Amino acid sequence: MGKSLLEKLRIDDDERLVSAKKSGDESVTSENPATGEAIAAVRLDRASDYDAAIQRADAVQKQWRTVPAPVRGEIVRRMGDAFREWKDDLGAIVTAEAGKIRAEGLGEIQECIDIADFAVGLSRQLYGLSMHSERPSHRMYEQWHPLGTIGVITAFNFPAAVWAWNAMIALVCGDAVVWKPSLFTPLTAVACTKVAHRVLKKQELFRPSVGDARDLLSLVIGTDAEVGERLIADRRLPLISATGSCRMGRRVGQVVSARLGRTLLELGGNNAIIVMGDADLDLAVRAVLFGAVGTAGQRCTTTRRLICHASIADDLAARLVRAYASVKIGDPSEDGVLMGPLISKTAVEQMRAALERAEGEGCTVLCGGRAGIDRFRGRPGHFVEPTIVRVPKGRVPAVARDETFAPLLYLFAVDSLEEAIDLQNGVDQGLSSAIFTDSVRSAERFLSHLGSDCGIANVNIGTSGAEIGGAFGGEKDTGGGRESGSDSWKQYMRRQTCTINWSRDLPLAQGISFGES
Repeated sequence: MGKSLLEKLRIDDDERLVSAKKSGDESVTSENPATGEAIAAVRLDRASDYDAAIQRADAVQKQWRTVPAPVRGEIVRRMGDAFREWKDDLGAIVTAEAGKIRAEGLGEIQECIDIADFAVGLSRQLYGLSMHSERPSHRMYEQWHPLGTIGVITAFNFPAAVWAWNAMIALVCGDAVVWKPSLFTPLTAVACTKVAHRVLKKQELFRPSVGDARDLLSLVIGTDAEVGERLIADRRLPLISATGSCRMGRRVGQVVSARLGRTLLELGGNNAIIVMGDADLDLAVRAVLFGAVGTAGQRCTTTRRLICHASIADDLAARLVRAYASVKIGDPSEDGVLMGPLISKTAVEQMRAALERAEGEGCTVLCGGRAGIDRFRGRPGHFVEPTIVRVPKGRVPAVARDETFAPLLYLFAVDSLEEAIDLQNGVDQGLSSAIFTDSVRSAERFLSHLGSDCGIANVNIGTSGAEIGGAFGGEKDTGGGRESGSDSWKQYMRRQTCTINWSRDLPLAQGISFGES
């Protein structure tokens, strides 16, 4: 569980971590969702703590923005090395606190490492464009400047990686970051921040005359009422990057847009895999299994709907039921376990409620179901069985249009690619999508403007497991944000168009004459 790191954190940051036995209204207790046991308690920040953090971050950012971007990149490179050094311990904390299996906990910290590496290269590639002016002896170009101090709100299911996606890119762009993590996973936030702060404290490249370099990465752990609402309404934060539910995103979007700020929203996903009759079913089964069951169905990219051609629907359903039966459920820190717990008792009850709705709308449970929830009743932890629900042909139950954050997969049968695409696109969310087919025509149709309306579209791979090199995000109720790779860095900077007149004349654009005799 990374106990060595916890011990060092208690020594170095005893104002933040408190004994779980002494926790109360002033702290939040981090619990292991597999056992229900308290891991540690973290002191909650109040409004005054938040304001002080913003002031410190803003003061340091004004100096950080003057540091050459490649130098900023060198500091981020050292952070990536620090995450490499602490990968096992940090991964163990993710496993203990978020309930991810060991491989996924380590994989999440690897994402922190990978995005740091990406950001280092990016620090030398913050390119602007040069444009030809219509006026003689004029040069026109655009350049990019740091945006300022940004706010980052993250969810429990990726308690480290999503922060890193934002923070590492923001740092090389010249910004400071104020992070509000999920109250389910505060310990991961404390640990990641501590590792980054050690680098900022030790490095010699940036020594601000006012404040501390560690204020570039601030952490505020608090309730929505005490901290969250202040953060999204704060005009000192030109950008709010928020990951979570569509309900949360609507609130963030309304408040930030009212002050004409920017938002980067990564919200819900009701992701589908289409499997055509010519697909490699062995490949499809493996992709669906990981997509629907990985992280106990608690990824925004989790596969929630499986849309099969009618000719292979029965065969694929039978294969998946057998594959689901092989999934070992239990303590995610144990070898061989493929699915850990849901994050909370509430999440379990939400899955139960969705199953009741599905059965009430005529669907059939193929495996798991409410019986698969009841099997764990009375035991420690928030465990369920992964579930497949067969939807009657030609029906689209209302419950399948909603995102249930659990390992619940709806299986549909269709007669054509066009019907499959319409069904996939017929939900409010638009994050990730995939098709399994050996037909070039089907694949290209799926990827064209006539196909998937999602921000991510894959062929012969599943909906989960996006790489950091590509821009991550979705359309419609998913929020429209893009994080991580490609040109997502532009969200963290402000564009400036510049024109230089090096002549002795003053020609106006569009050939306008004004005030000339």
